[in-house]
Amino acid sequence: MVTAVGINDFPAAAAALRNFTPRIEIEIEETPAPAKLATHALALSAECIVDDEELASGRFVLLYEPEGHDTWDGNFRCVTFIRAQMELQMGVDPLLPEVGWSWFEDALNGLEVTATSGTVTQATSASFGQLEERGSDSEIEIRASWTAIISAKDPSEISAHFAAWCELLAQCAGLAPITLADGVASIARTRS
Repeated sequence: MVTAVGINDFPAAAAALRNFTPRIEIEIEETPAPAKLATHALALSAECIVDDEELASGRFVLLYEPEGHDTWDGNFRCVTFIRAQMELQMGVDPLLPEVGWSWFEDALNGLEVTATSGTVTQATSASFGQLEERGSDSEIEIRASWTAIISAKDPSEISAHFAAWCELLAQCAGLAPITLADGVASIARTRS
C-alpha cells in the first residue's frame, strides 16, 4: 500500500482543482461527488463549448483515501468520463477505440501515474421517420481512471492531472492543443 500524502492533504488538492483555470472553451462546475467510493471526494463537470455549441462534455472525480487503497496503489484516484461528437467518417473508424485510448495515454505523458484503466466506446446512430432529417451521428466516450502520484509536500500537484484531462476533453472536441513557441509567454484570456 502506498501512502505518499497525509490526512490533511485532500483540502489542498481540492482547493487546487476548484481554483484551476482551463482554456477559454472549457466551462467547469462543481457537482455532487459520489459519497461511498472514498473517504473524501470532489466532482467537477466540464463542457467544451465553441460558438454556443457543446462539442464535448465530461466529469472528473477526485477520490482520496488517507491510508491509501490497495487496488489504487496510492491515495488519490482520478475517475473520469468524456463524451464527444465525432465526424461520422472518424466515428465509424474501427481503430477509433485504440486512437481514443492513445489520446488518454498521451494526455498523461509526463505525469506520475499508476494503475491506469478504462474503456473507449464508439457509437453511431441513424435517425428515421420524423427524425430522419437529423441524419447520422457519431460519438466517442472515454471512461478512464488512474492513480495520481502526488508529492506529500505539494498536494496541489493534482491540478496538473486535471489540466491533462481538460486537454483530453479539448482534443476529443476537435480543438487544437495550445502550444507556445520558445520564449513566448502566455497571456490569460478572460471570459466575457
